[in-house]
Amino acid sequence: MKLEQPRPRRLLTMSAALSALILAAACSTNETPEPLERGSVDEEEATAAPQSSHEPATEPFTIAFGGDVMFEGILRPRLADPATALGPVSEHLSAADLAMVNLETAVTEGGVPVPGKEFVFRAPSSALEALDAAGVDVATVANNHGMDYGASGLLDTLDHGDGSPVALVGAGRDIDEAYTPHVAEVNGQTVALFGATDVMDDHLIPEWTAGEGSPGLASTKGEMRERMLEAVSEAADEHDNVVVFLHWGLEGAHCPLPHAPSLADELFEAGAAAVVGGHAHVLSPGGFQGEGYAHYGLSNFVFYNFSGPTAETGVLTLTFHEGRVLESDWAPARIQEGVPIPYEGVDAERAERTWTDMRVQCDLPLSDSPV
Repeated sequence: MKLEQPRPRRLLTMSAALSALILAAACSTNETPEPLERGSVDEEEATAAPQSSHEPATEPFTIAFGGDVMFEGILRPRLADPATALGPVSEHLSAADLAMVNLETAVTEGGVPVPGKEFVFRAPSSALEALDAAGVDVATVANNHGMDYGASGLLDTLDHGDGSPVALVGAGRDIDEAYTPHVAEVNGQTVALFGATDVMDDHLIPEWTAGEGSPGLASTKGEMRERMLEAVSEAADEHDNVVVFLHWGLEGAHCPLPHAPSLADELFEAGAAAVVGGHAHVLSPGGFQGEGYAHYGLSNFVFYNFSGPTAETGVLTLTFHEGRVLESDWAPARIQEGVPIPYEGVDAERAERTWTDMRVQCDLPLSDSPV
């Protein structure tokens, strides 16, 4: 498993501080040392002093999450300039140490559409260039469109991911790869990021679920739920923080399905600090559920179908430290011409209140701080 470092967007401050320390050390070599005061440690005692066995202190880090991303219809021309394809929301994604979205499309120009499926999505490899330019580090492809163009389309997606700075999770050439997280090191801590789907047409489950020697998606449906819990538990034993991005919910419904809170609890018990996701194409509530953070639906993010509730979206930023989410921030936005435009001022306050009120509407015991 390759350990990735975050993009260097926050390294300038650290480099400047290091340069200042080196300069200060160089300047101090020409200064006359002050005499030792009574009670101070002399050179011999200092040399003999035992070295501290404590690990270096770690610092909290942030991950920004966005919902469903695809490049059909009016969005396809935006890929002509990947650097600006996601618009102004890129600033919110790039401000975090890491950013993750749900890539709701196959990345291929080949393959055969799944017979009988009403909506099938695919995009060229420039889609990954657009995500990278917007500050996205990780994308899950575990969703009900990840294999719209069959196994060959998924293999193309994975091949493009291998050549991109954007890591793809939630799918693999076999079951082991599909349930392997992307691991990054940030501020002295490791974080394992998983993708999985809880949404899959029954007749497609055998073909779309990753197996021994067969490509497919990571899933939490049926017996694969236990496989996902085992993968999370193993990751929690090896890494400081674990995140699961799930494709779950019912299209058009703000409230999660009845089994979703218990699934989140099981993932928390296995070692996940946060479980976030989408699929419903509308916003769902989020907040601390016990000691873990659950977000039941990030809605559309970069999407061709937007009107009314389906246009409401946002960026969720969570602050992590040593296996826990310390705090959350919700930056609401509205999709215009396919891309999210952040709200400002009183409009942002109104949109955030509307989102927070969903907790009561859905009768979910979510809060603004961990229990």
